[in-house]
Amino acid sequence: MQLTSQQTLPVSQAIAWEALNDVGMLQAAIPGCESLTASGENQYDVALTAAVGPVKAKFKGKLKLADLNPPESYNLAFEGQGGAAGHGKGTASVRLEPTGPNTTTLHYTANAQVGGKIAQIGSRLIDMAAQKMAGEFFSNFNAALEAKYPPPLEEEVAAPPPPEVPKSAFGRFLAWLKGLFGQ
Repeated sequence: MQLTSQQTLPVSQAIAWEALNDVGMLQAAIPGCESLTASGENQYDVALTAAVGPVKAKFKGKLKLADLNPPESYNLAFEGQGGAAGHGKGTASVRLEPTGPNTTTLHYTANAQVGGKIAQIGSRLIDMAAQKMAGEFFSNFNAALEAKYPPPLEEEVAAPPPPEVPKSAFGRFLAWLKGLFGQ
């Protein structure tokens, strides 16, 4: 199975990178994630519950980041076991492209192989479940980004400059009167 897509994130590239490396934000955003704990440098143990068609199982696995190029890209490898439900493993490439001062496009390509009961369900259901999980992840992730990093307030509109005093003798006289009477 291969899944390629892109998502617009409502933050700068630097903040997007920081958030993608924030274990708490990721755990909250990953659908069904029960735990995500560091197990070494750029390595994590993951426990999650996932459903693919009629098969629902708890998966335990490992996730490893590689080829880190902050704040632009990294690759990750994952593998997990779901007991009788089956197993899965794969890789993903993530690339962040700044598209504005407060927007970043996240490009990703994921490749995965599954075995066991999950593999018997069929690739169409597996693809649909993967797309659904990706959609839920990005919906949750964007909501967490907007909560933690609210968009900057639009700059207040500057007051218009005072009207220019005419250069004529009468205009100078009016300016002198206004100054005299404090208006």
